[in-house]
Amino acid sequence: MSRKICVITGTRAEYGLIQWVMQCIKDDPELTLQVIATGMHLSPEFGLTYREIEKDGFQIDRKVEMLTSSDTPVGIAKSMGLGLIGCADALNELRPNLIVVLGDRYEIFAAVSAALVARIPVAHLHGGETTEGAFDEALRHSITKMSHLHFVCTDEYRQRVIQLGEQPEHVFLVGGLGVDIIKRLKLLDRVTLEASLDFKLGKKNLLITFHPVTLETSTATDQMTELLTALSELEDTKLIFTMPNSDTDGRALIKMVEQFVEKHPNARAYTSLGQLIYLSCLAQMDGVVGNSSSGLTEAPSFKTGTINVGDRQRGRLQAKSVINCEPTRQGIAAALKKLYTAEFRSSLSKVQNPYGEGGASEKVVKTIKRFNLDVITKKPFYDLPANLD
Repeated sequence: MSRKICVITGTRAEYGLIQWVMQCIKDDPELTLQVIATGMHLSPEFGLTYREIEKDGFQIDRKVEMLTSSDTPVGIAKSMGLGLIGCADALNELRPNLIVVLGDRYEIFAAVSAALVARIPVAHLHGGETTEGAFDEALRHSITKMSHLHFVCTDEYRQRVIQLGEQPEHVFLVGGLGVDIIKRLKLLDRVTLEASLDFKLGKKNLLITFHPVTLETSTATDQMTELLTALSELEDTKLIFTMPNSDTDGRALIKMVEQFVEKHPNARAYTSLGQLIYLSCLAQMDGVVGNSSSGLTEAPSFKTGTINVGDRQRGRLQAKSVINCEPTRQGIAAALKKLYTAEFRSSLSKVQNPYGEGGASEKVVKTIKRFNLDVITKKPFYDLPANLD
């Protein structure tokens, strides 16, 4: 009987990474792909990106509504509760043999919590990473402890998952899934990209994504003000904004971006670009500015510089194409100046992406096919060998 593998996705960014895992499952005659879409995918405010999943040829088996109209801490917590209830019903109806999830967001935490009590094994992608400025950090490691098979990007992350008590033989180093997408997609050339954006690029171009730093209190709008002030002082530079996620205070940042774009004809904002347009932008831009993980995990593959603002991504492995700066207008302005120096730009050609060279999706699917899923839900804690020094 075909093994039912259920992929659960809640955001545009995470779907973009897991898309080729889904395709490999769908193409395998020994596996049956199930898809649950939840979170931002179902929100008109965030672009109804479930349509992108369907456009790519995937059938969505269940849609789990969970977002409230609030981005306060109380609203986010209530969304998690709704997600837990909805995913419990969906998993009970679909009865998969395994669920596959990626990352660290609260939508995925809710889904995996439902799978835990339903005794459904979980394969977790991109575990072991650190983002010290966001509560995603704790959610990611919690998802690791509720999961049974682990697919990580680097050896450092593999060691961290094992340090959390996971059996080494269940932790697989496969590389970054974002690199897979880059290797597979035929990117848009500059003219086609401009037509898709309905926006003319200039001599200088920046891609900006700034999310709330969810473990810091009352700093999201302050930091966005500093970022927008620094960007407003740039001359002869086109600015492409992608909107923040549905995190705490996310709506306040969206409003600030919208107001900035209204006043600056050199700027344009997009709710959701889609994977092809977004990656094509990465390839065409002079740099990525903000605190999105893609600036660390994907931009280096394009030899594109990244200005990483603040602490949201603190702890992640970084390529030499990443410029870290404080979330102040002075710090950001200094980083922008460095981005355009001849020395920095000449160094980009030698940059290597620490997240691998591709092939992760096939490795993930090959591994989940061979495991006896009936015996992995009850797992012993792995104790690290005692330090004899």
